[in-house]
Amino acid sequence: MSVFRVSDIHCDGCVRSLAAAARELDAGATVQADLQTKLVTVKTNAPPDAVAEAFRDAGFTVEAA
Repeated sequence: MSVFRVSDIHCDGCVRSLAAAARELDAGATVQADLQTKLVTVKTNAPPDAVAEAFRDAGFTVEAA
């Protein structure tokens, strides 16, 4: 499990985009996000660096939480 701060998420559409990016790395990945704290929790077998890069490739700003 990895936790990231994604400062530019603001809606469920953003969360769906993040989930799609994570599932490209691991079909079984799950993503939970808190839109108020901007924290995104990802359960996946993919390395955290790969997940962060996938989120950046999807257009989001990602920081370690």
